[in-house]
Formats: sequence, structure tokens, C-alpha cells
Amino acid sequence: MKKLFIVLILVFTGPLYAQKKKKAEKIADPLAGIEKELEQILKDRKAAGFAVAVVKKDSVIYARGFGYRDYENKLPVTPNTLFAIGSCTKAFTASLLGLMNKEGSLDFNKPARDYLPGLKFFNDDLTRNITVKDLIVHRTGLPRHDLSWYLFSTDSREELLKRIEYMEPTAPLRQTWQYNNFMYLVQGMVAEKHYGETWEKIVDKKLLEPMGMKRSNSSIPVLTADSDAALGYELKNDSLVSKMDYYNINAMGPAGSINSSAIEMTRWLKVWINKGKLNGKEILPESYINEAISSQMVISPLLPQPESPDVHLSNYGYGWMLSSYRGHYRADHGGNIDGFSANVAFYPTDSIGIVVLTNQNASSLNSVVRNTIADRLLVLKPVDWNDRMNKAQAKSGSGSTGEENRKKGTQPSHHLEEYAGLYTHKAYGTFEVKYQNDSLMAVFPVEKMWLRHYHYDVFQAVGYDDNGRVDTTEVFNVLIPFYMNEAGDIVSTKLQLQPGLDALTFTKAGKSKEVSENELQVFVGEYQLAPQAIARVYTKDKKLYLFIQGQPEYELLPVGDRKFEIKTLTGFSVEFEGKDDSVEAVKFIQPNGIFKAGKVK
Repeated sequence: MKKLFIVLILVFTGPLYAQKKKKAEKIADPLAGIEKELEQILKDRKAAGFAVAVVKKDSVIYARGFGYRDYENKLPVTPNTLFAIGSCTKAFTASLLGLMNKEGSLDFNKPARDYLPGLKFFNDDLTRNITVKDLIVHRTGLPRHDLSWYLFSTDSREELLKRIEYMEPTAPLRQTWQYNNFMYLVQGMVAEKHYGETWEKIVDKKLLEPMGMKRSNSSIPVLTADSDAALGYELKNDSLVSKMDYYNINAMGPAGSINSSAIEMTRWLKVWINKGKLNGKEILPESYINEAISSQMVISPLLPQPESPDVHLSNYGYGWMLSSYRGHYRADHGGNIDGFSANVAFYPTDSIGIVVLTNQNASSLNSVVRNTIADRLLVLKPVDWNDRMNKAQAKSGSGSTGEENRKKGTQPSHHLEEYAGLYTHKAYGTFEVKYQNDSLMAVFPVEKMWLRHYHYDVFQAVGYDDNGRVDTTEVFNVLIPFYMNEAGDIVSTKLQLQPGLDALTFTKAGKSKEVSENELQVFVGEYQLAPQAIARVYTKDKKLYLFIQGQPEYELLPVGDRKFEIKTLTGFSVEFEGKDDSVEAVKFIQPNGIFKAGKVK
């Protein structure tokens, strides 16, 4: 009987052992045959190409490129192809402050201004109370104000820093999570002040070099010089793959300027999966790693939905989005910049990391690829994320064209030349409206637009093609209305650049002309403004000035042959009258009228 029992055990455990072995073999290669799915995602998302790499503990278990890094010349993407990773840079910048915290040179809970005295916010209360942690976790109360750095780009970090003082918040401090790139600029400048070097050099020395990320960089020239770098693309008219120029983030680098490859980004993932160590060497303190992937601020409720009951939670750590993905804790961050999208994700308790980099603008491909791979690695019931995205895009509308509000048959109130000038807002910067070829052009530091008349004194921004010609297929969702003062002069425009705030007023100044000191001498003299009021005009430091008793000294900016704007008074100007090289009188043009003064001396 005992012998028969042993035989039965062998009979029943044999098939069971074979099943376990078969299952183990299946789990050992969870990504077998996934290329077919990834190729379909590439096709359905209509992307030029992408690279993906997967980490398990200390090993790269999958790395491959799909599609093309150069779509026109059909040069393939490889795991070593460089892409712009955009805001995935933020975790690097926050980590520099983590290193400073370990050194004892920075306290996350102290006011940010303690470490960067030049930092000022919209009011004194915010300036005194916003902490370093508030910067990192996006809870300062400031909305994005992204067009301040994107449309009004500059290579001066100090200039961007000064703009923050004039940026209006839309929520109280620490009440609402609001993503803000400027706060990562500030963190980069905190690191620069402490280490005495540029953020770019600090990232290289403290993070990229120790991790062996030799080709990763923060420079567009370095990116373009690389023999395996991707070009950026966008999808036009839902089907046309169109090349985009690289966008040089310049001063905003700490928020999103790193370029890297899928292979090199696996080193970064290994650091986070292995509690701050790479190949046994500490890159980041374990204490910082734990804090950075802990919930510091609620982004949104993200309650379970019928179609995704096991995807919920939306919090923020230090440069990482935190969520519950089908019962697994996930930290990730996306990145988008002209022509490129990225996603870097890891599952701490599963020791798995996934990086997806694509050369498609504002792409959904990254999350679809990431989730498709994650479901296999985590041995979850497969979800067709690609099909879900296809259906979601099919349901999305085309949006309003804005034509329904247009009042046809109207005309501008002024000759087009009178709208020309420099328009400035302290939180954003200056753009120029130019009059050329009987048209108006709006010239921003990184963009030039044709202003097509919309109605009355409102114009619509239209793009240019690569050859500098007007491209009527590219109509920006921007209307530019112009306003006049009581004297009928165009003095400002209002641009709706930040949701949640009223349109921002950009005040007009004439574009200053180059006038020599000898040419200015003709205007020098005294003018009888009233029986007891003399206006004195004189030169100083090769500039023209106006002084009236009881008022401050005013600098006069030349904007026409005989017309000058008063530098510090919007809507105030003077125009000299006379024949040939002589001056007989001056007109003071003010919002409340025009006053004439004859020359007496």
C-alpha cells in the first residue's frame, strides 16, 4: 500500500512539476514576442521612432529601437540614440538639492530665499514663507506661466529669476498642486550659488559622470554633433510626419534640458531601484531616495474608474509622479519639448524600471509602450492600452476655430504703422510689432508671426513656414487686441497667456532710434509751457532729457524724426515742430490732451 502511494505521488507530481517548469520558463522571458505589439503602437501613434529599455534590479533585460531617428533619410533608432528627455530632467535637479541636504548645506523646510537672496515672489508674504520643499513639490500657488520662458526665451537665468516677482499666483501657498518650471529653475540656481558653477557642470560632475552617462548632455550643439542623435517631429493634419527644429531651452535648463539615450537612462533607473547605489557605489543618499518617492503633495484625487479600477492615486514626490498602477507602486515622470516626448518610470517594490523616449511632439506613445511592457513584467492580465488610446483619440473633437466670433467687414481704427512698437510685461518680457510690406509682424525671441486682421483692433497670429513665408495652415490660438488712450494713440495690448488669470497687459513703447548727440542738439532749449512754467530740454550722456519745475527729470527716447517718447510715462510723448534744421515749438502729447509750447531760448 505504501509503495502504491509513492507511485501515485510520482504520477500526480510529474505533470505538476512540468507545469511549474513551463510557467517558470514563461516568466523568465516575459517580453518574448513583444516587438509585434510595439511595432503596432509605433504605427498607430504615427510616430517617427522611439527607443525603449527595461531594467530588472541591476540588469538591463531589454533594449531596442523602433522606427527612425531621421525619418527623411530612414536612419534607424537604436537603444543608444540620443533624445531630448524634457522634464524628466527635474529629478536630476531635485537630486542636487538632495546632495546638498546630505552635506548639511541645505534644509528643505527653510525659506528658499535663505539660499538665493535675489529671489522675490508676488508679495512679501510669499517671499518670506516659500520653502525649498514648496519649490520641489509644486505647491507655491503659482501657475505655470510657461510662455514667459518658452515664447520670451533668454539665456540669462538672472533675467528669468527677476520675472518671478511679477508672476501672479492663482492659489494660496501649499493649498494646490500646480506644475511650475520656474521653480526648478530656482532650484538649479540654488545649486549654482552653493557650488559656484553652472547647473550644467554640476549635473555632469555630481550625477552624469559618476553614473557613466558619458554621452548624456544639456546642450543642443552637443546633441546635434552626435552621430546617433534623433531629429524631432510633429504630426500635422493627423497623418503628416513633419520635422521640427530643436528648441534651445537656454536659461530654463534645470527644468528640462538633458539629452540622453535609453541605454544611458537605465543607469539612472538602477540608482533609484537600488536605493541610491549603482554597482555598489552610492550616487544618492538612501534617505533622499525614500523621501523623494514618498507622497509630498496631492496632485489630484484620481479615483478608480470603471475602465481602469486598478489605476488610481496621483501624488507628487521630489521630481516624481506617484501612483498605484494595478496594485503596484509606481514613480514616473514625463517630458515634452519641441519634437520629443519621454517617460521614465520605476516600480520600487518590484525592482523594475522602464524608459521610453520618442522623437514625436506631445506624444501618447510613451505611456502606451510603458504600460504594455509593465503588464507583462508584473504578470498582469493584459490590457490593450494601444486600442484604448485609438478609441480615445477617435472620440476627441477638433475644437473651435474661433471664426464664429469674428465680426466680418470691420477695419482697424489706425493705420497699421501706428501699431508698431515694443510691448513689454515685467513677468514675461518684450516682443516687437513690426510694420513691413503693408503688414504687421509680431516678433518674439523664438517665434515670428504674421498678424492677420481679425476684426476691429484685434489681430490673429499666423505662422511662417521654413522659408520665412506666411503659412496660413498654421493659425495660432492667439488673438492680439490693441488698445488706445484718450488721445487716440495705441498704447498697449492684452494677451491671454496664463489660464486662471486675466489677460496680461503689455505696454507699448516706440522702438528707440539711433540718434547722435549732434543731431539731438537741435532740440535743446527752453519752451514756454505756461505763463509760469518752462520746459527745459537738454542733453546728458549722449541722451535727450526733459525737465519741468516740480517734476522729475525725464529721459526722451527717439522714436521718429522729431518724436520722442517719455521713457517712464506710458502714453506720454513729445513732438518737436519747425522747418529744416530749426525747432520752433514742442507738442506735449498726453492721454488728457495735446499741449503746445513755443521755444523761447
